[in-house]
Amino acid sequence: MDESTSHVGASDLFRAQCAPIWDALHEHAFITELANGSLPQEKFRFFLEQDDLYLQEYARCLAMGAARSRNERELRFFLADLNQVMDAELPSNRALLHEVIELGARDRGGAMMMAPATVAYTSYLQSLALRGGPLEIMACLLPCAWSYVEIATAPRGSNPNPDGSVGGRWFGYFSLPQNVELVAAMRSDFDALMDEEAPSARRRAEIGRIFATSSRLERTFWDMAYELEQWPDLTP
Repeated sequence: MDESTSHVGASDLFRAQCAPIWDALHEHAFITELANGSLPQEKFRFFLEQDDLYLQEYARCLAMGAARSRNERELRFFLADLNQVMDAELPSNRALLHEVIELGARDRGGAMMMAPATVAYTSYLQSLALRGGPLEIMACLLPCAWSYVEIATAPRGSNPNPDGSVGGRWFGYFSLPQNVELVAAMRSDFDALMDEEAPSARRRAEIGRIFATSSRLERTFWDMAYELEQWPDLTP
C-alpha cells in the first residue's frame, strides 16, 4: 500500500477520538424521535427557532474565516459553506419552521432570544474566529456541518418519516448530494491544512481539542432543544 492510500486524514483521526461524543449525537432522543416521527412538534419548533439564531452567528464566523484566508483553498472552504448556509440552509430551516407553526406547534419561547446552550456554542465559535487562524476556525466549525450530514445519511435517517413529515424533510435536506459533497470538500481542505500547519504532536492536539469542544457543544444544543431549555424568565 503506497503512502497516498495509507494516509489517514486529521478529520478522521479527530472523529475517531470523539467517537463517544458522536455516538451520543446519533443516539440522542431528539434525533431518534425526529427520525421515527414521535418528536413533539413544540420541540422541533424550538430547535428550528434556536437553529435560525445559531446559523446567523455561524455564518458570521464563516465570513470572518474568509476575511482571514491567505489563499484560494482557505477562501473556498469558508465561502462554500457560507453560501450554502445563506442560500439554502437558512431558507430550508425557515420553511420548515413556518410549516411546523402552521401545524399548530406550541410556542415555547424559542424565538425570543438565544437559549443558554446557543449562547455558549456561538460564543465559543466567535472566540475562535476572533483569536484563531484559519485552521482553528475550520476546526471549530467543521463538527456542525459534518455531524448533521452524518446523522442524516446514517441508516436510521436514510428513510425517516415515510409519511413526508417536516421531520423527514429535515433529514432529507442534510442528505442532499450537495451537502454531502460540501462536507467532503471541507474535510479535504481541513486535512490538507492540518498536514501543512500542524506537524507537531502538540499543535495537532491543540486543534483536536477545539474539534472535540465543538462536538460537545453540538450535544448540548440537542439537549437544549429536547428539554426546551430557555432562560427561566423567558419560558412561556
